[in-house]
Amino acid sequence: MKAAICRAYGPPEVLQVCDIQQPVPKHHEVSIKIHTAAVTASDAIVRGFKLARWSPMGLGMGLALGFTRPRNPILGNILAGEVEAVGRHVSRFRVGDQVYAFTMLRFGAYAEYTCLPESVVIASKPQNLSFEEAAAIPYGGLIALHFLRKARVAAGQKVLIYGASGAIGSTAVQLARYFGADVTGVCSTANMAWVQALGAETVIDYTQEDFTKRDERYDLILNAVGKRKARLACQRSLTPQGKHVTVDDGNPKIRTEGLLCLNEVIGAGKLKPVIDRVYPLDQIAEAHRYVDQGHKKGNVVITM
Repeated sequence: MKAAICRAYGPPEVLQVCDIQQPVPKHHEVSIKIHTAAVTASDAIVRGFKLARWSPMGLGMGLALGFTRPRNPILGNILAGEVEAVGRHVSRFRVGDQVYAFTMLRFGAYAEYTCLPESVVIASKPQNLSFEEAAAIPYGGLIALHFLRKARVAAGQKVLIYGASGAIGSTAVQLARYFGADVTGVCSTANMAWVQALGAETVIDYTQEDFTKRDERYDLILNAVGKRKARLACQRSLTPQGKHVTVDDGNPKIRTEGLLCLNEVIGAGKLKPVIDRVYPLDQIAEAHRYVDQGHKKGNVVITM
């Protein structure tokens, strides 16, 4: 089978597509023929891992991923595909099931096949989504769902999504609307119209205006791009009981139940995948170069 192999940390060119042996499922595993995968901002961080290795964060990442090279050389943790074989003790899935998954630190998505324990975050792919569309759901969807639930977003609340055009932010806009919130999105000029089309009642162009200078107060400010916006500045824009949450605050709880919840929202027509670009596996390095620029609109998808 073909797979993109990463034998050292570094620039996108460290990803090399080659032929390797197809894995065989163990008793509790499913073998998935992967149709599509996603290239996320997290994938780019893992591939280019260059934190000070002995800093607390660098040490933690090194222990989890491998210090000099990835422990699993096949990166990517978002996939959509079809179950090709099942181990003898598998009960949740059957051959032919169309599924999508978030493999977490198991990675393995940049390949034509992978084997996963049925206990990991796998769910049936929504029937109304193509494989390309399905690969654009789990990363942003599960992370956004976790932080919106953590903040206990409720109907009638005012929610601001900072970074509303990325994979996490574009999903957070839609989910917050689904929960009944009044949503404000913050993004660049080029993305304002389609962020509004996703459901944001108000859209602020961060290149022209600092939302913290407005008089508006929010029940939740969700920073979907990490700690680029100072907490202290955001505090001034919160209601007395308001919350400021950023997506790099701890490890989000990624569970199969979350995918099942997203399936319900998709089935209700309230969550649509956002795809920026699609690349074949042979152009995986080019896909990473694009993600490295930090300006993708929604998701970048890889086809096998």
